[in-house]
Formats: sequence, C-alpha cells, structure tokens
Amino acid sequence: MLYQFSARAHTLLSSPLLSIRTQTRRSSMISLAEELPAEELFPLSLLAEAASTVISADAGALQYGDPAGYGPLREWLAGDWLREKGVTVTEGGVLLTTGSQQAIDLLSRVYIDPGDRVLVENPTSPGFLQTLRMQGAIIIPVEGDLDGLDPDHLRKQIELHKPKMLFATPSFTNPSGILWSLQRRREVLDLCIAYDILIVEDDSYGDLHFQKYGEHWATRYPSLYALENISDGGHVLYIGSFSKTVAPALRTGWAAGSREVIGMMAAAKQMADWQSSALNQRLLHHLLDVTAFDLREHIAQLNREYNTRLKLMVELLKRPAWKGSSYEQPSGGMFLWVSPPEGMDVMALLKCALGKGVAFLPGPLCSVDGSGNQIRLNFSHPGRDELLLGMNLMSEAVKEFTARS
Repeated sequence: MLYQFSARAHTLLSSPLLSIRTQTRRSSMISLAEELPAEELFPLSLLAEAASTVISADAGALQYGDPAGYGPLREWLAGDWLREKGVTVTEGGVLLTTGSQQAIDLLSRVYIDPGDRVLVENPTSPGFLQTLRMQGAIIIPVEGDLDGLDPDHLRKQIELHKPKMLFATPSFTNPSGILWSLQRRREVLDLCIAYDILIVEDDSYGDLHFQKYGEHWATRYPSLYALENISDGGHVLYIGSFSKTVAPALRTGWAAGSREVIGMMAAAKQMADWQSSALNQRLLHHLLDVTAFDLREHIAQLNREYNTRLKLMVELLKRPAWKGSSYEQPSGGMFLWVSPPEGMDVMALLKCALGKGVAFLPGPLCSVDGSGNQIRLNFSHPGRDELLLGMNLMSEAVKEFTARS
C-alpha cells in the first residue's frame, strides 16, 4: 500500500533532531546533545518507597483519572510551589501534562491555525519549532541580547506580522542560557499586553540557578505571569515540568493560566491521551507531600553539582583545539551555547564527533531558518568523568575537522 501521510508529517522523519536522538541512545555514545538531568542524583530510594506505598494502598492508582490531573498534586502545585514563585491561579487554572512539551503541543492544537504568525526567541528550543511547524504556523524570529528579547525588534515584528502568540523562556533560554533582566521582562510583557498577544512562558529551567539568590530569586527574576499578576483572563500561560528537577520518566509537567485556556487544553488532552499517568502523578505527590524528600534541598544539590560541571566544561574549552571559540557562561540552566572557531561548519563537525562517540546539538536546529553556526553542549547529564571524556572527544573532532579544512 502507498501510505499518504500529511505534508507536515514528513518534517518529523526528515528532522536531523530525530537522527541525533536515535544515535545518542547507543550505550557507547556520550551525549552532550540532550536535555537530560543527572540520573545519579535521582531520589531512588524515596521514589521506590513512594511507588510501593501508592500501589499497595489504593488500586485506584492504576485506574483512569481526571483528565486535568491528580487533584491533590494540582493543589500542592498551586498552593505550595507556584505561590512561592508569585504565581497565583484560580480553581481550574492548572492542568497536569505529560511533560512541558505536551503543554506546548496541546496549546498549539487549540490556539494555532495554519498560517497564524507566532513569535519565538532566536535561537529557540527545537521542540518549540517542531510543534509549531506541525500546526502549520508561520514562525517569526525575534532577536535579543544578553538581557533578553530586544523590545524594539519585538515591536517591529508585532506591527509587521500581527502575531497571535509569543513563545519565550525568560529564565535560561534554551539553547543560549540567557537570563532576561527584570526590565526586559517588563518591557516584553507590556508590549504583548498592549497588542493583546498570548505569551507562552516556559519555566522548565528556572529552578536551576547557580547564583546564591535563595529566597530572593523570585523577586529578582519574577516570571512574566507573576509580573502581570492576573490569575484569570491574563496574557501569560505559565508552563513547567518536574522532568528537570525530579525525574523525566515521571512525565509530569503543568500549565497554569486562564481557566478558559486551560479548559480548552484539557478538552484537547482528552482526545490525545485522556489523561497523563495517574500512577506517576500519585507517586510524585506522595514523594513531595508525604516522604522525607525536600524538593528545595534537592534542587539546591542539583545546582551545586551542575555548577561544578559547567565550570569543568568551561575549563576544557580553554584547550588549544578551541582557540577562537566564544561563549557566555550562563548562571543557570543545562546548556552552554558555543560559537566554535571561525570557518567551522557545525553540521560537518557533528558527523565527525558522532564517529568518535560523542554528540552535541548543532545550532541550526535551534533557528527558524536553519542558519547559525553555534553548538549546544549539555553539562547536566554526563557525570564528571564522562564529561571529561566527552569533551576530550569533542576536542579531537575539532582538531581533526580543522586539519581536514
């Protein structure tokens, strides 16, 4: 049979991102390419305890659940966790999703029609770009600097294209690791309110900050949602995930915002998968609310270790092979965004690196038009020894590529 897939479906199979992810699943491959946390820091014993308790206590944990997500976990999220971030939501204003990526996908399904204009940071998350392309959106890049999106360029793009939505990650933008200043946050929010544009604010990396702000973090770098301070009918949909802070396999993310938007996303979720895993959500709630697990202290441990790994990566980039490269060291997140030595084709470098057993994410996959010549290196997943080996292999690939040129 000749299968007649949609035109947009072929963009998935032809994506270099799919090829990279497939190759990094090989046990011998060291991946500096993906968005993975450190698995040796997973709270294994407490997760095992929570799983045993939840399953033995109530067979209902294995049954279908509420499409909006496990009620007690939504209450914990809205009551304890989000409130500390200045995020206040009304009843019905939180949806639990299968990771933050599903939140983006669900919103795109119910809010974006083919041909709609959508603004994104440039560069931006490859996941954002894939989702928007599948919906047939026209993606408009917005330039920025080390303080965040450029308000002047944003205004020009708004007036020229009349967009419907802005996707943004103000706290440690993927892939660049940029932390927007407070002033930029206010300016971008004010513009989107003035032009009535919905902002999708991804805060999946916001807890991974390495400076010692402690309890003052949310004051110095409030979310756009908190700055607008409208719990219903506002211009910001706030999304996040436990994948980067607890464990990705629990597949639990969230969206918080207007009940009207959340209600439409919940309706789309019933069509997609009815509900995310009730077992995983109950397990996570038990871990967070009943066991001795302290999420804040766990995140502090992650930040200490990730900061050490980032510093190690930066030191390794001072080797002669990387002469002429440039980067801005981020103060949080999971990635280092590097411009390699001048004249180096990063797509060709990737082939060389894969042959040596190490992978990275090439910058063109983070660009709307496939331009750019940077590389994204993940420092959170590989342990220190693996990170050292991976960067040694990267240096070999750079030297070999330079010798060929």
